[in-house]
Amino acid sequence: MRTHRASVVAVALLIATALAGCTGSPSGDASTPATSGASESPLPAASESPKPTATPTSKPVAIPEDCRAILSDDVLAQLEDVPLNDPAVGPTGIQPGGSLLCIWRDPRADTTALITTISHMNRGPALGMLNVLADDKGFTCFTPDEGTRCEKTWENEVYPVTDGRTLFWRDGVMIDTSYSNLAPSGYTSSIVASLFE
Repeated sequence: MRTHRASVVAVALLIATALAGCTGSPSGDASTPATSGASESPLPAASESPKPTATPTSKPVAIPEDCRAILSDDVLAQLEDVPLNDPAVGPTGIQPGGSLLCIWRDPRADTTALITTISHMNRGPALGMLNVLADDKGFTCFTPDEGTRCEKTWENEVYPVTDGRTLFWRDGVMIDTSYSNLAPSGYTSSIVASLFE
């Protein structure tokens, strides 16, 4: 009985509080602070409920479709005599999963090549992969251009040339380049500028 009476009192207090919040000024309008401008828009009536607003989200970076368009004129000049996506090197361009594969290579050459894959990759898997390269594979990592870049070079096991790999991740996009005896100056930076600036 006492519990029922307490419940009734609690409900009555809630109703009284709600009604007190709904009372307006003597003119019948909702109470508003005095303003000096006559052209101010009136506030919504007390009976109107606020409408939800969408939280703005950043648009995902699109994977490019053209291997040449993502490079500066300077980088393209350094690759002028190297075939791009020759049919003899296999499937290139846009891949079934949506990534872009660019292969700069003369199929008659034994080792000279530059292979880049640009794909979407979430932050967790991307940074996990880069951490493994830094911790276990001897890659050097740093954070230029608002992203994370890891790179390493080594001597080719068969030919007297330098091989290497450079990876750059930012905003859900991974740029992964492996090369052998073909490392144009500014290559990765040119792609980064094309995608993010």
